[in-house]
Amino acid sequence: MNAVRIKNRLVGEGYPTYIIAEMSANHAGSIERAKEIIRVAKDCGADCIKIQTYTPDTITIDCDNEYFQIQEGTWKGENLYSLYGKAYTPWEWHKELKEAANKIGIDFFSTPFDKTSVDFLESIDIPFYKIASFELVDIPLIRYVASKGKPIIMSTGMGTQEEIREAVEAAYLEHNDRVVLLKCSSAYPAIPDDMNLRTIEDMRERFHLPVGLSDHSLGSLSATTAIAMGASVIEKHFCLSREISNPDASFSMTPGEFSAMVSDIRKVEKALGRITYGPSDQEQNNLKFRKSIFVVKDVNEGEPLTEENLKVIRPGFGLKPKYFQDVLGKNAARALKRGTPLKWEDIG
Repeated sequence: MNAVRIKNRLVGEGYPTYIIAEMSANHAGSIERAKEIIRVAKDCGADCIKIQTYTPDTITIDCDNEYFQIQEGTWKGENLYSLYGKAYTPWEWHKELKEAANKIGIDFFSTPFDKTSVDFLESIDIPFYKIASFELVDIPLIRYVASKGKPIIMSTGMGTQEEIREAVEAAYLEHNDRVVLLKCSSAYPAIPDDMNLRTIEDMRERFHLPVGLSDHSLGSLSATTAIAMGASVIEKHFCLSREISNPDASFSMTPGEFSAMVSDIRKVEKALGRITYGPSDQEQNNLKFRKSIFVVKDVNEGEPLTEENLKVIRPGFGLKPKYFQDVLGKNAARALKRGTPLKWEDIG
């Protein structure tokens, strides 16, 4: 499985987790707040900030019939056109936000939703792209994004195996294999019962691509667990405060929560380590507290070694316990005092 290079980072098995802070609607209509989100995300340990590039007119139409009404969930009662009008990031901000991110050294990319947004992002030289879960089935869009030859991080919420494969093959048709897949539960917020994190391992084996998690659940448990399941990328919605009203606030992480998650992810990475056997450097000093064969009753020279005068006990300065039966019945080569670790040279 090949890693995917995203700017100056390799993303994949064996490399540090790539952590994305999704701004989405959390700017709540303020470019200064958007810039602050970028700064704070960097301070909290994010490797990347992500925005979304659409307008209400590029993602849907202004229509009030029943097809365009949200009937349940976080945005129940909203009209699609109205919701996207509240949530979108003005295109005239994009270049300024990208420059703000570049200035402090955090990666910056976006999710396009149609060809015009791709063309716009190309005009500001966006370095890589995101495909949202809901656009997984938009094969023409995926092909157009892939044709730009840049890395693609692709969420797979709601996707069947066939739909995911079709999306990946759409990128391959444009000679672009720089794809990272994200397991995702497209519910807002997602509940633990629907996370199905074991799918991460299966996706890695099935598609032979780096796989991560786009996590809409509350808290960081799913994200840190995903690292242990082989996730190479974590994406979480990020806000300055859930008190700042906007469509995404209720399931976004605050700075304190995000910082704690990043810290936990880095600890999990260290704990996973590598495949190894035998004592670690830290364990070396504890080898002496293993069990070994000790003399537990004074023994004269030439006297037989028996279960009465030998015992397997801690610490580990004598012969290994596996030799206990071998030494029983042998004679002592010298006088041995109680509390002496038995050595081969002590046996006649």
